[in-house]
Amino acid sequence: MDSISQNIGHITNGFFCFSECSTDEDCIGDPAVTIPKIRKAFNDADRKAIEKNFRAKKILVCDIGPNEYNRISSCQSAKKIWEALQITHEGTTQVKQSKIDMLTTEYELFRMKDDESIQDMHTRFTSIINELHSLGEIIPKNKLVRKILSVLPSSWESKVNAIIEAKDL
Repeated sequence: MDSISQNIGHITNGFFCFSECSTDEDCIGDPAVTIPKIRKAFNDADRKAIEKNFRAKKILVCDIGPNEYNRISSCQSAKKIWEALQITHEGTTQVKQSKIDMLTTEYELFRMKDDESIQDMHTRFTSIINELHSLGEIIPKNKLVRKILSVLPSSWESKVNAIIEAKDL
């Protein structure tokens, strides 16, 4: 990414704000000061960057509800919209890790309830696995199969043994 694309700000009142820094090295230390640039002064790289930002914003805003739109409506760039949505849905890195830890513990302690059908147990198990997967934690299929077989009640023991022998688990 060229330095102009990295220093792009937002369009306000017909102006496009760029950072005063000419390179990334100039921006180290104090925050960059924005200098308004009138539309007539745009070059091809500026127009291309504006178009990319517009398209990205359009894609991000396209399929969200009114409540989420209210959360991001003040965001001026696609990057800010993305960050706001990411924090809303995933939380910060610390929150995400806490969710992963909680779900992993729930997975490890998972047991079939006495009054639960196989279908209900599978639905509950799949819900835990899907949440872990959405947070980036992927458990291999063979481990999932072994977990399901291990939580089945003793009345299923003969079927579990047949599956284990047949599939060489």
